[in-house]
Amino acid sequence: MAAILHLLKSADATLPRAVIEQSLGAGDHITVALLPGAAAADLPPGVTIRRVSSDLSYSQLLDLIFESDQVITW
Repeated sequence: MAAILHLLKSADATLPRAVIEQSLGAGDHITVALLPGAAAADLPPGVTIRRVSSDLSYSQLLDLIFESDQVITW
């Protein structure tokens, strides 16, 4: 089981959702970090959602990046 971090910066999560669903199906732990301007709408259940600047500082985001097995930016 891999720890995967998705960094979302846009409001359209259509493509990221498809990739996230595949990873969840494989048993991976998924965290989505929403950068300013991104929306969490329509993400599947089981995903950990963190909002940069409101509940996650940039320093904490950097720590999360280094703790993850894979980081995907959208």
